[in-house]
Amino acid sequence: MSELCAGLVERGWNVTAMPSNRGCRDESKSYPPKLVWNGVIFERVWRPRLRQATVPGRLMNAGWMIARWSLVALNLRRQPDVIVIGTDPVLSILVAPFWRIFRPRTKIVTWCFDLHPEAAYAEGVLRPSSVWASLLRRILIRAYASCDLIVDIGSCMRSLLNSYRAPALHTTLVPWALHEPAAFPAPRPAERSAIFGTARLALLYSGSFGRAHSLDDIVDLARTLRGTGVHLAFSIRGNCAHSVRSAITAEDVNISFVDFAPSTALESRLAAADIHVVTLREEWTGTVVPSKFFGALAAGRPVLFCGSPLSAIAICIQQYGLGWVLSPGNTANIAETLIKLLESPEELDRMKKHCFRIYRENFAKVITLDRWDAQLRQLLAGKRSGVPENSAVSTTRVL
Repeated sequence: MSELCAGLVERGWNVTAMPSNRGCRDESKSYPPKLVWNGVIFERVWRPRLRQATVPGRLMNAGWMIARWSLVALNLRRQPDVIVIGTDPVLSILVAPFWRIFRPRTKIVTWCFDLHPEAAYAEGVLRPSSVWASLLRRILIRAYASCDLIVDIGSCMRSLLNSYRAPALHTTLVPWALHEPAAFPAPRPAERSAIFGTARLALLYSGSFGRAHSLDDIVDLARTLRGTGVHLAFSIRGNCAHSVRSAITAEDVNISFVDFAPSTALESRLAAADIHVVTLREEWTGTVVPSKFFGALAAGRPVLFCGSPLSAIAICIQQYGLGWVLSPGNTANIAETLIKLLESPEELDRMKKHCFRIYRENFAKVITLDRWDAQLRQLLAGKRSGVPENSAVSTTRVL
């Protein structure tokens, strides 16, 4: 969201962002109420020091932020042309009906990174057939109907959003990589050796590992490849990282763990591997689209995706030839494919450079930001006829 804000400023927009003043993982950390960063005006919303790690804390924080963002619509000194609503905290979309009532001329956009309550269904916290789910669905139908533009990050997410029958415009704008190397990154021998030893083919899972991520298929594959020169390393954090460590036994000599890389070292970490692993439980398909997929492509590395063939990532891999899809029943076939790569380093090198090129041509930050700019200007075209395309008069508020 912060890079979206800065990118819109570069393209002539006046942008004000209104996040919370609290840290996400450390509630004791607070931020100044006002500052300007890369041309973006930050006006932070105060919220109580409630723990995000607890369900009651998360829900109360969400309710607080939704209420505060909704009340901003009553401040007549603020006249934004567009508001962009994210999906953190959960159910932030509930801000939309309030703005539609009190600011009917403001265009309302939501950028869906994850879907709720669909994620709660996948996790088993809420039953789709329950009374609460039915009530929540009615409220969400009105919330999505209040939007002028609904932005998803994958075709599988779009299919779930379509069930709300919102009349708004729909488009897909994927998240870009946190780090975008200017040139194809070669691995640093010392780092590769420290992580993978003398492995001939290095697989890396790098990023958060939570309830949405699957483990069994990739571990079964690694065990099938034991003794072949293929090594799998995990560089993870998250609420299920401990379950990954506990699942690995002393016999899994080709599976290891490495400390989570800080952002300053992420580029070299990602470049150390030959193939990146991305996982998603089938029941979570469409509720989230793992953004680490785009980080792998930006690093010029093919992806081994463990998840549903109907996922947007699986479809993208097949469409552009960016790697392989591992699903129950095809472990032996994937293992055979990877063993062939051991004897064909030129093919692996070709795939790496192909992934790097596809990312830069289709998913790079500058490309997606240009698409955002174009979508928002088209949204305002009917409202501001005669405004020059590169005008800086339009204002955006990001919640």
